[in-house]
Amino acid sequence: MGIYYDESQKSFILQGRHSTYIAGVVHGRYLAHYYWGGQVKNPVVRQIDHKMGRPCTHAAFLKEDPLFSLDTMPAEYAFYGTSDMRMPACQIEQENGSRITEFLYDSYRIFPGVPKLEGLPCVYTESDGEAETLVITLKDPLLNVSLELYYSVFEEYDVVIRSAKIRNHGTETLRVLRALSMCMDYPEDPFEMISLPGSWTRERRIVRRPVVRGVQSVESRRGASSHAYNPFFALVSKDTNEKQGEAYGFSLVYSGNFYGGVELNQYENPRVVMGINPFDFRWKLAPGESFTTPQAVLAYSDQGLNGMSQTYHKLYQNRLARGKYKRMERPILINNWEGTYFDFDEEKIIAIAREASKLGIEMLVLDDGWFGKRDNDDCSLGDWYVNKRKLPNGLGHLAEEINKTGMKFGIWLEPEAISPDSNLYRAHPDWCLHVPNRRRTEARQELLLDYSRKDVREYIIQSISNVLRSANIEYVKWDMNRNMTEIGSALLEPDRQMETAHRYMLGLYEVLEAITSAFPNVLFESCAGGGGRFDPGMMHYMPQNWTSDDTDGLERIKIQYGTSYVYPLSLMTNHVSAVPNHQTGRTTSLDFRGKVAMAGNFGYELDVTSMSEEEKQTVREQVALYKSIRSLVQYGTFYRLLSPYDGEGTAWIIVSDDRKEAVAFYYQRLTTANPPMARMRLDGLDPDQTYVVDGKDELSGSQLMNYGINIDNQVVARDFSSMMVRLRAKDPDKAD
Repeated sequence: MGIYYDESQKSFILQGRHSTYIAGVVHGRYLAHYYWGGQVKNPVVRQIDHKMGRPCTHAAFLKEDPLFSLDTMPAEYAFYGTSDMRMPACQIEQENGSRITEFLYDSYRIFPGVPKLEGLPCVYTESDGEAETLVITLKDPLLNVSLELYYSVFEEYDVVIRSAKIRNHGTETLRVLRALSMCMDYPEDPFEMISLPGSWTRERRIVRRPVVRGVQSVESRRGASSHAYNPFFALVSKDTNEKQGEAYGFSLVYSGNFYGGVELNQYENPRVVMGINPFDFRWKLAPGESFTTPQAVLAYSDQGLNGMSQTYHKLYQNRLARGKYKRMERPILINNWEGTYFDFDEEKIIAIAREASKLGIEMLVLDDGWFGKRDNDDCSLGDWYVNKRKLPNGLGHLAEEINKTGMKFGIWLEPEAISPDSNLYRAHPDWCLHVPNRRRTEARQELLLDYSRKDVREYIIQSISNVLRSANIEYVKWDMNRNMTEIGSALLEPDRQMETAHRYMLGLYEVLEAITSAFPNVLFESCAGGGGRFDPGMMHYMPQNWTSDDTDGLERIKIQYGTSYVYPLSLMTNHVSAVPNHQTGRTTSLDFRGKVAMAGNFGYELDVTSMSEEEKQTVREQVALYKSIRSLVQYGTFYRLLSPYDGEGTAWIIVSDDRKEAVAFYYQRLTTANPPMARMRLDGLDPDQTYVVDGKDELSGSQLMNYGINIDNQVVARDFSSMMVRLRAKDPDKAD
């Protein structure tokens, strides 16, 4: 592992655990991309730098190299206006209206560790020896602007972490129109693109398509990373599957408007870019100021999609999430939302807690409706004080009563929103995002607070802190239920209005940093109408995320499967809800719902006081079972085995780091009359180890991975059925 500059080849060599990334300086001026892929030892760059003459429309402008053109050079970070006709990564406007830049190589430096990005969430190191960072500085001498490109490489992960910083050293005020986090050109390759589109209650569905001539992209213009697209995509070879083939992942550590795209030019060369969405974006850069882009995390795998996913899982668990809970077992909780909605009082919540505690559940979370005069979703957001009609003795007393049952207590908040019918709005109608003389579009009868404003941020930090100090609150579900409209700020001058959306995100990150730092013992969970802001940026502050408002067990299989392409099970919160399901109307067994929900942070979202004794016994058994596998599920290595997109069976397995323990799940969606037999081949086991399967059969790891496990015929023959298999390595010292 390491980064070094090869002077003889004018190239920067970045070595990951099993991968290599190479960039170089061409003709002493331009920064070219040469290679990213499997590890290359002692690379000979001149054999990689393959060029071909092109027609006169791409005529060379360097006499010393008639084959050279910026329009065909594989760029490391493309700029606009000087003969490269492909998508630029950077565009800057001068006071005279020119948008032309030409960034030329100036210098580099290498240092240990990963630098913090001011105001932005980022991957970090716990000791400088874990990683190295390369900073390549380019300069535009006419503008007197520098462009710093950051590359960090970890010893334990096959990732390259990229970001960029633009510095204005000149005397005129500039406007940044486009500042992406990364850009990279590949040689010709018949790639396919994988993305994770969706919608509310159908988040992160997998779409795989060929990369064809033109531009293919994923993006959000909604002010949040959104349900519609996730800030991730991958390029894979045509033969890549879960277990084999090359995969190149691109993931943005950002929670707002983003853009990720692939442009295949006329010579079949793909250009990849990712960063803040340039749509409706312009940043005023005064003399002496700088602008920093979010981190883009590039992950390489030659072990298929599972290999790529596992890299993201481990990196994000260990070096993106922070605080007390990043490696701690998460509590099994019950949330009252689908059990009561707004119709509850203190007595009802305590009754749910008492019954849940008898079943082994560890925490009760009080959802929407506990504050202001909130009996429905049309009022009181922003009024963060207790609804005394429902909770006459306050949150402190309620927490005490719940703690007496042996359970912990948590609450739901939506601190980014404001209701027009609220005391806060009546006092500060200018505190929401809005523009003069335009109507204020309401979604869910609410508006968004303007987090670009310091006074708004200070109010939220103070009011939420007061709530968290008022009771023994050990968990917060931080929700955000609408996207941005009428994006404007009353305090920003006219030529800064297009900064509002990004300044909102910087303000949100500032608020989250302040509150999570002040309350380190609180477990924070992110939510945005379900999974509408399920991204690495939020994970930096909150180690778990509500995966989707869709709690239907069948739908959740695809949602959780797609989410696992980037995000670890420790980030996914999954609940068992009542049937018929409130989103789909479907009825599935409690056993099926439970086994789906166990693949992540497990809990319930129903009224246990209305359950039958038989159902309560099932819950009691599920809770006990999950506790016995909790650490393994939340922090083991996850492998996808059977895809819900390829048939009616879905399967996955979680394996401990030492490969001595594993748990596998199989889910049958729909069956047919007289169905065929089925089996699932396991993965990640030690082929030379003997495993005890469900406390009975002793089978070798090689058999379990090559032949597999037979699926119970009764499972295959029923709709919405499931099966769980536990494996433990046989102790060689234990007598038979």
